[in-house]
Amino acid sequence: MSADDPHEETEETGDVRERIEQEADRAVEQFDEGIVDLLAWLLDTETRARIYVSLRQNPESTSDEISEATGLYPSTVREALAALHEEGTVTRQKRESDGAGNNPYEYSAISPSELVNTVVGDIQSELNTVFNLDDHLGGDDEPLSGDEPVTISVEDADDEDDDEA
Repeated sequence: MSADDPHEETEETGDVRERIEQEADRAVEQFDEGIVDLLAWLLDTETRARIYVSLRQNPESTSDEISEATGLYPSTVREALAALHEEGTVTRQKRESDGAGNNPYEYSAISPSELVNTVVGDIQSELNTVFNLDDHLGGDDEPLSGDEPVTISVEDADDEDDDEA
């Protein structure tokens, strides 16, 4: 490569820029997959996790819009949405329409902090059941003081900001 040829430098810069963009895209995809994996653990399945992420990105979406955004089958999305709504992970309301016809439900997901608090409550309850197992089975060991030896607390990010002020 000669220092006098600006065309070669432009090609190299373009190649470097393209490689950086590819690496950045790969990092984002891996980050997203890590988030989906964590949410799949919290929400029981990857399908439900993908729906949750889609709704956090696009609140007030219909099941058809979620299906299109996630690439999941419409029937799979409707089934998962029904379960997530029953559990309180998503909310729904009828979409307003000016014309006659069927107004579909539009869905939104609860905030991540609400999701974590729900899961923490379930985990705390299960841990307390294990800690108090001897009480339930009539074991000889001394019962632990109090009914709930395990307490898990989660602070909302907004609460932390208030504490620092």
